[in-house]
Amino acid sequence: MGQQQFAGGSPEYPPGQPEPDPGGASVPDARTPLFRAFNSERYQRQDIIRQIQARTGRRLICYIAGNRLECMISPDDTMPFVDLLHKAEDGENIDMMLHTNGGSVDAAEKLIRLVRSKVGNGQLRIIVPELAKSAGTVMVLGADIVLMSDTSELGPIDPQMPFADAQGTVIWQSVQNYLDAYDEHYRTVVEQPDNDAAKIMLDKVDPQTVNLCRAVMARARQSAESLLLCGMFRNGGNNTLTVQRLLDTRRWLSHSQMISWEDAKDPTIGLKVKYLSQEDELWQDIWRLYCLQRLEIEANQKLYESDYASLKVDAS
Repeated sequence: MGQQQFAGGSPEYPPGQPEPDPGGASVPDARTPLFRAFNSERYQRQDIIRQIQARTGRRLICYIAGNRLECMISPDDTMPFVDLLHKAEDGENIDMMLHTNGGSVDAAEKLIRLVRSKVGNGQLRIIVPELAKSAGTVMVLGADIVLMSDTSELGPIDPQMPFADAQGTVIWQSVQNYLDAYDEHYRTVVEQPDNDAAKIMLDKVDPQTVNLCRAVMARARQSAESLLLCGMFRNGGNNTLTVQRLLDTRRWLSHSQMISWEDAKDPTIGLKVKYLSQEDELWQDIWRLYCLQRLEIEANQKLYESDYASLKVDAS
């Protein structure tokens, strides 16, 4: 991880001083006026988190990532996630606000399993105020239910890999599209042995890359199916079919294509979605908190926040 700006329990509540009760009980304030002034924006956000918790009866943790490539979900997120769960009780119902453009499927699975381990037999809800794309959608599969509104979107979970073009420029492209192109050229050569154009195209395909792509696709499918079984479909559901449809590059023509709450809830996908309108009081609190959090970070930063901890990290 890059440079960190810590604002959690220790500086805010010195040894020997009382800490706030997560249930909202009134306790003496150990913060000086100047310290509070310097951190007023954080306290404003954490006040809203407590208001949301009082409304839902659930603990709220937040993972808000900037839009740069370096802000993707990664193994570096593990330690901050442990901080977010520091005050959580085993078996506690947890809401997790999630904003991300995606990242490592392996890291995404680890993070959501970390939260699920704390939740146990309780309920985990993921709140998507705006984006939970790619590996972020994989994380959503590990929740019991996802809260969405008209600003919310998930995304296809087909993995992407860096490929170099003829000029050596590296471009992130769909693994499935690469495999589809290989299959198409291979079939053409088998069916039309004299098709020189197809032979030339097939010769450009690297067999090792094909094998790697197949392994990456298998891993993405395995991870998504496994998370559905411990999350949304733990009480039943066709996890194989749902994952197949989320991986379908013929239905989702680009990796950034929007999967709305209606799409996600449609029986052809079958995710467990709770829709909240823009006028819903809970959603208004969620959106107000999210706007403040997004304004807090730069495009290359991540924010991990709860009613107790607040950690802003430079991901570059």
